[in-house]
Formats: sequence, C-alpha cells, structure tokens
Amino acid sequence: MCGIAGIINLNGKPVPEDILIRMNNAQAHRGPDDHGILIDRNVGLAHRRLSIIDLSQGHQPLGNEDGRIQIVFNGEIYNCLELRRGLEQQGHIFKTHCDTEVIVHLYEEYGAACTGKLAGMFAFAIYDSVRRKMMFARDRLGKKPLFYFKNSECFLFSSELGGMKMHPAMPAELNLQAIHDYLSLQYIPCPDTVFKGVCKLPPAHYLELDLESGRTVLERYWRADYSAKTDLSFEDAVIKLRELLFTAVERRLMSDVPLGAFLSGGLDSSIITGIMSRLSKQPVKTFTIGFNDPKYDERNYARAAAEAINRQANCPLEYHEKVVDQNDFPVLEKLVDHYGEPYSDASMLPTFLLSKFTREKVTVALSGDGADEVFAGYERYLLIKYSQMLDVIPASLRTVFFGSLRKFLNNGAGERTLSGRLNRTLRIAASSGEHRYLDIINRFKEPLKKQLYGARFDNFSPRDTYEIFKAASKQATAAGAVEKVMETDLYTYLPGDILTKVDIASMACSLEVRNPFLDHEVVEFAASLPLEYKQRGTSRKHILKEAFKDMLTPELLNRNKRGFGVPLAAWFRGPWKAILQERLLEGRLIKEEFFRKDAVSKMLESHCSSQADFSYPLWSLLLLELFLEQNPQCKPVFRG
Repeated sequence: MCGIAGIINLNGKPVPEDILIRMNNAQAHRGPDDHGILIDRNVGLAHRRLSIIDLSQGHQPLGNEDGRIQIVFNGEIYNCLELRRGLEQQGHIFKTHCDTEVIVHLYEEYGAACTGKLAGMFAFAIYDSVRRKMMFARDRLGKKPLFYFKNSECFLFSSELGGMKMHPAMPAELNLQAIHDYLSLQYIPCPDTVFKGVCKLPPAHYLELDLESGRTVLERYWRADYSAKTDLSFEDAVIKLRELLFTAVERRLMSDVPLGAFLSGGLDSSIITGIMSRLSKQPVKTFTIGFNDPKYDERNYARAAAEAINRQANCPLEYHEKVVDQNDFPVLEKLVDHYGEPYSDASMLPTFLLSKFTREKVTVALSGDGADEVFAGYERYLLIKYSQMLDVIPASLRTVFFGSLRKFLNNGAGERTLSGRLNRTLRIAASSGEHRYLDIINRFKEPLKKQLYGARFDNFSPRDTYEIFKAASKQATAAGAVEKVMETDLYTYLPGDILTKVDIASMACSLEVRNPFLDHEVVEFAASLPLEYKQRGTSRKHILKEAFKDMLTPELLNRNKRGFGVPLAAWFRGPWKAILQERLLEGRLIKEEFFRKDAVSKMLESHCSSQADFSYPLWSLLLLELFLEQNPQCKPVFRG
C-alpha cells in the first residue's frame, strides 16, 4: 500500500522539485519503506511505498521497457500473475515481480481499457510521454482514494488531501455545499471535497488528461448489474458463494510480509477469519480490541468466534486482544489531520486503535467490510422493506400517528437503547417513501441546520442532499426499493464513509487492509441474487449465514449486529463536556459566523441535560471545528 502524488504544469513550466518532495513527504505514513520522484519537464510524479510484495524491487515511479510510460500506483492487483503470463506471451519484458509493472504493460497493450482487466484495489496515475497524456484510475468500489485539482496553470493529484495542501495552488475556499451535505451524511459525497474546485475521482472511473490542450475526459468502466438475476437455486447459490469467497480470500493471502485478520466476533470478520484458517498452513494472527463500556465491548463474541473457528482450523488461531481507551482526544485531533476534510463517522476512533494494535505484529490485515452492503446486512434495508407497506396510509396521517407515539419515548436516550431504536423506527414510519432513505441515514436534520446556520450561510441556497441519492437511484439497475437502496449504498455510503474510514485510519498506522467481500466477482454475484436469498423474513445476510453455518455457532450466526461504535452521548455529558463547550462556543465556527452561538449553546444544553440526544450533530460540529483549527488557510469569502 502506498501514497501517490503529482504535479502537471499545464503552462509548460518545469515542475519545482522541492514542492513535489513536500507533497510526497506529507504522505510518508502511507509508505514508510521507500520513496521516489520523477520529473520530466512539466510533469512530476511522486511515490511513497509500503513494501508488501517483491520487497527488494518495485521502486516507483516505475516504467516500461523504454521508460516512455511511467506509473505511480497505490494498491494491490490480485490477478497480476495471470495478467503477467498473458503479457509475456505477447512479448512484454518484465524486470520486477511486483504487480505495479503489470499495469504499465497492460496500459501499453490496451490503453485506458486496462482498468477493466484488473482485479484488486487501486488508484494510479500513468504518464504517457509519447501520446502526451496522463491517465488516472480508481478501483471499482473505491477502496483506494485519489484527489485532484485542475486550473488553467496546473493539475495536481494525491492520495490524501494533505499531499496537495503542500502546493501553493491548492484552493483554500470552503465548499459550503459540501459542508451542508457533510452535516447530514458524516462524510462529503463524491466527487466533492470541502475545498472548492478539488475533486475525488469517483470509484470505477478513469480520467484522461491531454497534456497539450489540458482537456479532461472522465469515463465509468464498471457497474454491478442488479437487473440480471441468476437462475441458480438457493442451494446451488450457497455453494457458488462459498467457492467465490474462498477464492477471494485466497487471492488476498498474497504477501511477502506478516499478515493477519481483524476479528470482532461479528458474522463478517468471523467468516473471513474462518476461511483464512482453513487456507493457511500457519496460525492466522487475529486482532480484537475491547472497551470498558459493556455496550460497546465485543470481546466475548470474538473469543467465542475464535473457539468455533479453531475446532476446524488447520492451525489454531494466534489470538491477540487488547483493551483500549476510546476516550483519547489527542488521537481524535491526529485523525482529523489525516482525513484532511470534515469526516465524522464515530467508528473512525476504534478503527484507528484496532489498526494501531494490529500493526504491532503484521503489515497486512483482512477485514469483513462490505458484507452488509452486498448481502443486505443493515437494519435500514429491513426498515425500507417493511415501511413500504405503510405507504397506503396518507403521509399526513402517518406523521400525526407515529409522531404522537414518539412523544411517549425518551428523546434523550442513546441510539443503542431500546427507546432510541423505537424512536428511530417510528420516525422512519412517518416519513415519505421518496425521502425515506435519507431520513434513515441523516444525522443532522434540515430544520436543525436552519436553526444553527450563521451569517456565512445567509446567501447560500443549498442543493437538497436528497438529490445525490435521487440521482444515484435513477441510475440504479435494481428494480425493487430495497435493492435500489443497496445499490445506492454501494456507490455512495460504502466508498464515501466505510472505505474512507478504513483506508485513512489504517494507513495512518502504515497498515494495509484487504476486503474479500468486495472482490468484484463476489459483488457481481451478490447483485445477481434475488433479494429473498439475502433477506428472508427478518433474517439479514441469509445466504451468507447458510454458506458458512458449519464454521460458527448458531448464536454467532444470528446475533444482532452492533457495529464499531463509541458512546458519544455519554462522553458529551461527561468527560468531554468541557472540551465540547470550549471548542464549539469559542472556536472558529462561532467566531467566523458559520453557526449561531445562541443556537449551538441551546443544543448543547438540551443534550447535556438529557432532554434530547444531539450526540451526532454535536460530534459533526466538533469534527468540523477541529478541521478548521488545523486548516487556518481556509478563509472563505464572506457573503453575508
């Protein structure tokens, strides 16, 4: 796993080496083992390497036989050996054994179409000095990030925003629409970033830049097809799924450095660990972290999963467990810097702590991420399924009836309490079918935003965040409401939230994380399955449970999903109360009139007195404040 960066001066001026080096060094945590730059007149490429395969070679930038094509690459290509054999038969000559060189020769042979032949996780930039082109690509699901900025003078790119911040052309004006969307979603949706004019390359896309004219072409090269359903019986589909996942895990065991697995005790990580234990000839190193709060501590389940897996493993698991302190504010400040823009999925903290613990013994870890999106694991998919039945009732009646029921619940209860879950369910039941999905995932309601917005937003007319999902739904290949939401998640929530969280938190520790459930062949097969194979009654991930019921106990197979959360509500009423009040009431958000002090103070008071649970809106504001504190260059034009 690596970090890449580059400068292309469209005005023809030579690339300044010192700036390119600073951009590269800003991403040193992504690749502590090696670094390199290449400057060819107005084109500069930079690379930081975390050595995983072919440790002695693989220095980047890396070129083809005559050096006229150069690449900087971040990721792993799991079918590189098959691709290499085919390319050698076509006459290509290799000088290393690393997967990076395969991409160079594949581009020589197929141009931009090379992306569709790659199985893996990747973001790369190719400099074609003959055709005077640059090509940038990102993997199908968006496991690896790539940011870019273009104006009339230059084109910049990097794996993390911190890299581009080293260049003087990097914009400093804030994108208010991105902030508006962030408050609802906890992440800034692609292709936007918090900086005006800076973009994320979307997953499953490539971008070509003509170095002479400066013109760009953005193309999509892949989409999962939910419309074409398999004719396999459920029993045959179970067998096929099991085969595909064993293959996906086996591909991801390719490594010349120590390798292990995250083991939370949940279904997904337990399945991946179980498969690894059957494929490996050595004990699989597993890593579990625990917390002092029993509502968020899953160590008992992780131990139970390890015991169940060990009964059939080739070698007993090498189980590692550690209790960590989530309540670590300096760690949070460090993470905000790594993310480079506002991001507030609270599980970023435990994900980082797990990655840090794992990195003490291994360099690569497999995880169970992606199974919920692919196999209908989230509770919201059941809410969509059953709330559709209520659409026969007029919306006005639903609002009155379910709103009345909510008055009897404790509005200050946390979301993991029974009262909190019932409150959420009744709120969704009252919502309209068209906006139901955003109502489910929205952490910061529109009326609350309007109450809080200060003078900075006076002349700002935001696009409704719902439009993002409306556009994604229109492009969906799925027919039914539930699969439309699943497909939307695949291209929005998964790359924007889950994969961003894992990539940044793990790479901050120089740890590579691999996701077998997001093997594109697994995703394509899951998309082809009828919904009833994935959702049966109230059972979620039904086919996954059936395919691996021999590995785990019934209790582990059917336990409710808890997620990797943190007790925000309690923190903000306890150990972080003073920090929260100081940062939110005395920081840039108030001083520079992004938000109204009286409204924020009232929200804080309501939460701390347990009259309401505003933990997620407060968390989003806190992370936004920390971002502004760390980015003093962000001084948006005042439009009030």
